[in-house]
Amino acid sequence: MPEVAVLIGLQASGKTTFYRQHLAATHVHVSKDDFRNARDRERRQARLIAEALAAGRDVAVDNTNASPEERRPVIELARAHGASVIGYWFPPEVQEAYARNAERQGKARVPWFFATLKRLRPPGYEEGFDALYEVRLDGRGGFRVRPVAL
Repeated sequence: MPEVAVLIGLQASGKTTFYRQHLAATHVHVSKDDFRNARDRERRQARLIAEALAAGRDVAVDNTNASPEERRPVIELARAHGASVIGYWFPPEVQEAYARNAERQGKARVPWFFATLKRLRPPGYEEGFDALYEVRLDGRGGFRVRPVAL
């Protein structure tokens, strides 16, 4: 059964670094950051997810995925392809993430940081996740990952 990993958190919270360290060897990376100038980014994201799942590949969706409304289409698409859905929740460490975002250069820096913070909601099993994990930076360049209980 293929898997869709949904990374959830503020910009500069460590989601992409986590992907590189823990999921890159097994999951296709899908991020709207890779096609910022596309007309219909949602449709393009859905197409890339569907193509990977149809090929039997696991997928990591690396966006802020801040609200249940934003996560719903990804979860529904995963279910339509018979995939399991795993959520990786990066609880907001606002000052640290804001500082890391401020250090970014060019298009990597996002101006809508606080708009995302207003929308950010922790994921719940009622959204359709098969498993949820809380992910925090460990201060040494890695991560502490712990399951979120039902």
